[in-house]
Amino acid sequence: MRAAFGLVVFAFCLGAGVAAAHAAGHGPFLEDLSWTELRDALAAGTTTIIVPVGGTEQSGPHLALGKHNGRVKVLAGRVATTLGDTLVAPVVAYVPEGTISPPSEHMRFPGTISVPVAAFKGVLEGAALSLKQAGFTHIVLIGDHGGYQTQLKEVAEQLNRLWAGTAAHAHFIAAYYDATQAAYVQALRARGIGADEIGTHGGVADTSLELATDPAMVRIDRLASARGAKSGVDGDPRRASAELGQLGVELIVSDTVAAIRKARREKH
Repeated sequence: MRAAFGLVVFAFCLGAGVAAAHAAGHGPFLEDLSWTELRDALAAGTTTIIVPVGGTEQSGPHLALGKHNGRVKVLAGRVATTLGDTLVAPVVAYVPEGTISPPSEHMRFPGTISVPVAAFKGVLEGAALSLKQAGFTHIVLIGDHGGYQTQLKEVAEQLNRLWAGTAAHAHFIAAYYDATQAAYVQALRARGIGADEIGTHGGVADTSLELATDPAMVRIDRLASARGAKSGVDGDPRRASAELGQLGVELIVSDTVAAIRKARREKH
């Protein structure tokens, strides 16, 4: 009986936190709240925040330069909504993308924006310190691009050294990106999509995920021309669909939610 009462109280408190965080229908995004709405959400127990990292880079003639930014915001929002006691910080859109002069990697294509690793890590550290100051105790780093995963981990480790002995913790959640590289690829292969179509950049996997999360970023009329290194693509997006992308969405969200819950339990 006492245990049941405890569960009721917990559910009520969690519901209060969700209600405060999503006050007036603003949803889970920090930038949509006023400071007083945020204050109330923190007081109600919404003390986890996701810092989503995207990037501004070419992904072929069929995907907009902001692909990573739009996608990571949508997916982070779904993760936060599933968790219930979580908000989402503004997307970090400026990331390391290779040398600028001479240009390397995606910098060989116009529109890609690259920043030094030190500047990137400095932005993440400053954002995390600001969020801790506001009252968040779990700052979660996730990234939609493979090139800076190591830097996200390093920043989280540095923050945790700095915050030792406090209630605050930084969590690098590798599961977010890992889901796109393993489970999602396996799901596509099970649907009869070949490895040469799936690709690693701008192929069926990448394009389908975008169709399922932010379809305005996809130029359907250019899928046929989006093949080969000269176009900035690795893979073949012609069979991409929102249905295939939804497979990835479900895996990314479920794996990320589970990893965040585990990370928070371990710290507690």
